[in-house]
Amino acid sequence: MILVAIIAEAMQEYTAVLTRVLEHMVTVAPFPRRVRFLILHSLPFASHPHF
Repeated sequence: MILVAIIAEAMQEYTAVLTRVLEHMVTVAPFPRRVRFLILHSLPFASHPHF
């Protein structure tokens, strides 16, 4: 059970880091504003987009 908890915590941290990286990539990419909005709002753990 302890191993499952450790793996779950690691996956949560990994997902948060991956989300931040994707947020940054989408924010600086030349996507139309509406597409950027939809992508950023579909990410888990996403913060509010900076337009």
